[in-house]
Amino acid sequence: MQPPPLHRTTPSSPASTPPHPPSPPRYEILPRRKELSSQLITEFLDQNLGTREDLNASRAPLLLSDLSKQCSCLDSRLQALQRDLSKRAVSWISRSFAAKSAVTNLNLAFENLSLRTSSPYGFRSKNVHKALLEELPQLANHIRQVENIREYFDTALQLEALVGDLEDTVFSAGGLRAGNMQSAKLLTSQVSMDFGKRQERLLQSTKLINKIEERLVIIARFHPQWHCLLESVDVRVDKSLAVVRPQILADHRALLASLGWPPKLVTPKSESGEVVELPNPLALMEGDGRRSYSQSFLALCALQLLQAQREDRQHRIFGRKEYGTGLWAIDELVSPIASRIEYHFSKWAEQPEFMFALVYKITRDVIVGVDDVLQPLIDRARLANCSAKEAWVSAMVQMLSGFLARKLFPVLAERYGEKHMREGVMSSWLHLVDHIVAFDKQIQLLLSSESSFFRKEAKMFEGLLRAPSALMIFSDRPEWLKIWAKIEFKDAWKKLKSELKNERAWLAVKESGAGFQTGVESEQFLLSTREDHKSPLVAESVLKIVWMFIERCQTLPTVQPRIRFVRLSAGRFLWYFFNLLALRCKNVDFSLDSLEDALSKVCGSINAARYIQSKLLEWSDDINFLEMRIAEKDNCKGGNNDAVHDDCFFVEEIKSLGELMTNWLIEIITALLHHFEALSSGYLQNEKSFEQEQEGLDFDRIAVTMDLVVSADIVEALDVVKNQLHVLKMSLNLKDFLDLWRGVADGLDLFISRSILATGVQFSKKGIKLFGGDMKALFLVFQPFCARPEAFFPCITEILKLLKMSQEETKQLQVALSNHENGIKYLPSCGISHLSLDQVYKILRNIEFTS
Repeated sequence: MQPPPLHRTTPSSPASTPPHPPSPPRYEILPRRKELSSQLITEFLDQNLGTREDLNASRAPLLLSDLSKQCSCLDSRLQALQRDLSKRAVSWISRSFAAKSAVTNLNLAFENLSLRTSSPYGFRSKNVHKALLEELPQLANHIRQVENIREYFDTALQLEALVGDLEDTVFSAGGLRAGNMQSAKLLTSQVSMDFGKRQERLLQSTKLINKIEERLVIIARFHPQWHCLLESVDVRVDKSLAVVRPQILADHRALLASLGWPPKLVTPKSESGEVVELPNPLALMEGDGRRSYSQSFLALCALQLLQAQREDRQHRIFGRKEYGTGLWAIDELVSPIASRIEYHFSKWAEQPEFMFALVYKITRDVIVGVDDVLQPLIDRARLANCSAKEAWVSAMVQMLSGFLARKLFPVLAERYGEKHMREGVMSSWLHLVDHIVAFDKQIQLLLSSESSFFRKEAKMFEGLLRAPSALMIFSDRPEWLKIWAKIEFKDAWKKLKSELKNERAWLAVKESGAGFQTGVESEQFLLSTREDHKSPLVAESVLKIVWMFIERCQTLPTVQPRIRFVRLSAGRFLWYFFNLLALRCKNVDFSLDSLEDALSKVCGSINAARYIQSKLLEWSDDINFLEMRIAEKDNCKGGNNDAVHDDCFFVEEIKSLGELMTNWLIEIITALLHHFEALSSGYLQNEKSFEQEQEGLDFDRIAVTMDLVVSADIVEALDVVKNQLHVLKMSLNLKDFLDLWRGVADGLDLFISRSILATGVQFSKKGIKLFGGDMKALFLVFQPFCARPEAFFPCITEILKLLKMSQEETKQLQVALSNHENGIKYLPSCGISHLSLDQVYKILRNIEFTS
């Protein structure tokens, strides 16, 4: 039995017949015409027919005609609006009835559906619901899977056809059976095949590989889940490439040999005795030979570009990437030269300068022809960011560094591990590195005219576009880099120690020969040269050695080895010298008998530290150091971010120098204050020092222009401070001396004021005058360094201000300060900001007004 339909539309069913809606009330959409009022008529006539002349003239007929036209237009517009309104009303009513009918039918459908679920046929409607909600999405997924499978098989078939064509082309080009496709030995037997046909077949193979790669790129982008298909195709293409590349290389080598490459390594001298430049076979090519070489060169470049693209895709998908070290066509030029030149290299193990001279001569003699002949071919091959000149130089330098890495440095590194041979190995190592650095400078001059554009944004041939340097061997062998840095450090430290044996190294010799001026002067605190810093000669020597370390590693092609070398050599050398400065300061004796000599030694160390710090900051602004600092921070995310100069490469060294200078400036200040305390103990610890008048003396050593009465107990202390500040001004750089004398002034201010408050000294009128004279003498000690020295003794200045008050002013102040809270607020208005309320009370209580 068929289930009843979901919708019943029998006319006899009362539920299916929509009830007729009640007739809506009629509304007048347009207003009825109304008669114009007499007032409006009167106003209209007054505006248009104001006088009898207007009525008799021709104006009345014209006005009647205008009114008739306007009425006619308005009637026409009104009729159009009525027709449009009628149409829209009918349309709205029909849509309204249709919507109401649809809603009614939908309600009936739901009612019938509920009836069916409760009837014996209800299970069928449940099946319908299940089909709608569950089975249809599953069916759609199955259809999508079938479509994906169909697309997968279509793609696989297309790739199978392309790979099959590739294998057939490779087989026919190489004359190999399908089972022997991986045999590279059979390639040499195909030299007799027609070169033109072979090149055509190999070029066709390259085009097929390119088409396959285009398909694989699309798959990798839109169907990454098909990685098994990608891997299987890559395996088969790699097998074909293993045949195509050696075949192209073999043909290319045979062609080079037929053209007379490589040139002779050494040419005979001319009649005048001068060495003739090497003839370049590339520049001598003509006709068919030039065309054949161009085709072979372009085929090799196209194959390398295709290989680079495949490796780039595989790196994005599988994470593997192995870029070549150079341009294959250029490597084929260098390879036969290397096989010949290594015979001579093996004889010059003890004379490496001959190796570098020969390589440089060959590179220089051939570079012009390489650039003229090969650069247009590279441009035709569309190898972006690739220079024939740089590729040639890089290949020659790599050939030389490869020989050094295989034959010379392993022997030296092995001998360095034996202590009894270490001294001889160090000299041989340094001698070899000296020649490498000199050779790299020659190579840079050779390429100085080449634009640096080729090194920008180079992604495809990274190894080729690095700056050519024979030091690249240390990038791949960090253990050799460590040995090199250690040897450089030991040699430099040995030289510095021999220089330090001369005591003159610690002298700050001024080039002009003029002595340092005393007294008030216009001081310039912008220090730039060693003489400005009053730094000893040894600081200049240290900086020259450090800069030598930095320059020797500049040609390293990558930044990380440069960072490591600078840290292991220059950084270690600086830390050793910093320890030497600290040890020199620790060995001084700050006793009063040897104070002047001690201050000179410590000032020399501080000046050296200040000068080296300024130079390290200056160097850190260089682009090379900024590059190394960024790379170092990226490599070590947990670095010291709290440092003041965190963006400086020498951030730790600069911080250490700052700490050394600060610590020993404090030591000098402390020593001067201790001596002042010892020499003035009787002056400040006697409670009756200022109770009665004492016999004074003329202290003209402090101020020659005025007579001062100074206590005898403080004269020697002031004299020592004055003399030692003069020594410090002569010995210390201006910047640190400014901090030092201000620190001494601050220390004396606190020491004297706290001593007076602690001992409870009683001040008579004559004692106040005597204390004022003593403090004026103290201020005059610092007069050569500033215009108002009393500003740097705020506590003493405020004590003198309180002592000079009259008895009435003192009582008023005590009353004003009787309330603790109000007194604290009142003190600043009296000019007292450095003394506390209790200290002010104590000073006021110790004043005697009776004497």
